[in-house]
Amino acid sequence: MAIFRGRASKPAVLFILTVSLAACREAVAQTPTQQPAAPAPTPALPSSLPSIPMPTPAGQRPTKVPQPGQPAAQPVLQTAPQSPQQQVPTPASAATVASLPPYDPVVAGEGRDELGSTYIPVDSPVYTMALRLYSLGYLDSSFTDMRPWTRRSLLHMLNASASRILADNDDEAVALLAGLQSYIPEESPGPNLTRGRVYGVDTVYTRLMGISGQTLHDSYHLGETLANDYGRPYEPGFNNITGFSSVNEYGPFSLYVRGEYQHAPAGTGYSQALSAELSNIDGVPYSGFNLHQATIPTGPIASVNTFALQEATLSYHLLGHEISGGKSDAWLSPAVGGAMGWSNNAQDIYSFRINRVDPLHIPLLSRFIGPLDYDFFVGSLKGHTYPNSPWVHSETIAAAPTSNIRVSFQRVIIWGGEGHEPVTLHTFLQSFFSFNDTNGATKISAKDPGARFSSFNFSWRLPFLERYITLYSDSTVHDDVTPISAPRRAAYRPGVYISQFPKLHKLDFRIEGTNTDISTTASIGGSFMYTEVIQRQGYTNKGQLFGDWVGREGKGGQAWLTYHLSSNEWVQLEYMHKKTAKDFIPGGTTQNQFMVDVVKRLRKDVELNAWLQYEGWKAPVYIPGNALNKDTTVAVQLTWFPKLHSDPQPGSAPVLRMR
Repeated sequence: MAIFRGRASKPAVLFILTVSLAACREAVAQTPTQQPAAPAPTPALPSSLPSIPMPTPAGQRPTKVPQPGQPAAQPVLQTAPQSPQQQVPTPASAATVASLPPYDPVVAGEGRDELGSTYIPVDSPVYTMALRLYSLGYLDSSFTDMRPWTRRSLLHMLNASASRILADNDDEAVALLAGLQSYIPEESPGPNLTRGRVYGVDTVYTRLMGISGQTLHDSYHLGETLANDYGRPYEPGFNNITGFSSVNEYGPFSLYVRGEYQHAPAGTGYSQALSAELSNIDGVPYSGFNLHQATIPTGPIASVNTFALQEATLSYHLLGHEISGGKSDAWLSPAVGGAMGWSNNAQDIYSFRINRVDPLHIPLLSRFIGPLDYDFFVGSLKGHTYPNSPWVHSETIAAAPTSNIRVSFQRVIIWGGEGHEPVTLHTFLQSFFSFNDTNGATKISAKDPGARFSSFNFSWRLPFLERYITLYSDSTVHDDVTPISAPRRAAYRPGVYISQFPKLHKLDFRIEGTNTDISTTASIGGSFMYTEVIQRQGYTNKGQLFGDWVGREGKGGQAWLTYHLSSNEWVQLEYMHKKTAKDFIPGGTTQNQFMVDVVKRLRKDVELNAWLQYEGWKAPVYIPGNALNKDTTVAVQLTWFPKLHSDPQPGSAPVLRMR
């Protein structure tokens, strides 16, 4: 029986409400009329970042900024010209990231940024580059455990870090700065200009993928051959996705749309006997509507030829928040191999969302805990039959007590469903403000607060090694306030990221472990993590887990070794290992994967992403015997990044600076 333990969530929710009120008060506060006698010296706004040259080969240091049409040999990186009264003091060369204060956003001069912007999808190469820049000791205003970011929030992060990156003259950091800015040039059109209308096609892409051998596509039970891919269909044979995305921004309004054609061949799927066995493990009667469950790929599986709306989000920027409705994605973890609380392993849900898109400074409080960020969304889950059509809401709050530390807390609740509890404003508020233990009688009634999961994660750029090593961990727990209060009942994904090596600054290494097979008797038969006594099909949308792909009662690990050819090009080797407990899946399952991934720019606006993956797996309950089942995946994806249309307006936009 799912019981929620403890009452400590009430102060947390009240704290979130206090934070929201403080944000509104900060946003509507009047600007002081008294001006200082002389302006404090400030760096020039890095509005010309797209023209920053890429670093020269090793051993050469830039000495001059190239002008258009001039060669880029040995340039010096400098900001825009300034008057003698506004010369920027040269930063002390001995300054380190550890000596920086926590990032507090303040508005300098012109007022608040009231422009809205679209979200950057979590599978964008922007995040690979941004996470590396953060782990090199920069991008201090970012919350790496709360994605997606908007285009303008990325701009603010770059603006806040640009002067220090240029002063440090770090080749890798400068390349990443220029590479990231090249994704959003329309947001910062140039000196004495502010963004006007932005519209057009953002990307056009196609993926050609061939698979030989039998695959796995069941994250709720046996495992997946391809994870963190929005639950896209795939089967042995030729698979294809071809799609586009569109960015549209005007004033505080923004609209993002991504749609694609999907093709997957027919597949064999599970036998009726295996489907019935898995359904019995889940506690779902295998009859009626439950004969066809999205969480169990019963065969034969028909071929797929469909147009899918991957994302469609209409947003309005208000008081530092993006208030949106539609279909948007989320990745709420500092890890990259998986996310315990929310990932893109399943198809995005339709939701209403309120997201703080820039760090919030609360007077006095932020002196102790640093700036804050928070995110809330609520929407419906699809593919559930027992009960049908439940809803889910998620609340996340994060803090940056120092420039090197990030911590965040998240709560996800699945509630409602036909035949169990109606989804209304009353039952939502009942779920949102649920703080007490729940007994069996309440669980089966219309007063059920839902299946409650709480997450905690942190990241830490280690002292004296903050430009080299980032330590992080993601964790989640079912029926407890936080993983901190119940560590033995929590699932974990810890990791270490080495962003560069001495003398090998283009090489990085990342390793993560993951474990949802907790060490208590509650974790028997797959009945604890990512499931619940009422919400039997639990933490899924359209059949796939939207948490960590390792699934229920799984243990595993991943490692990546990456050599960066440039800021947005790399060659990567990946290894993955996973085992599922025998007390959950009879005979257990074992997976091992090896992958080589190459990302290369064929032209400035055309990207090639090609990978080769080999997998060996065993699942006796599916294919009897101890023989190793093998499959090989070869994929080539081409992405075109056309230039967006823009209409810059006279003026200058406010910039969030380091306080």
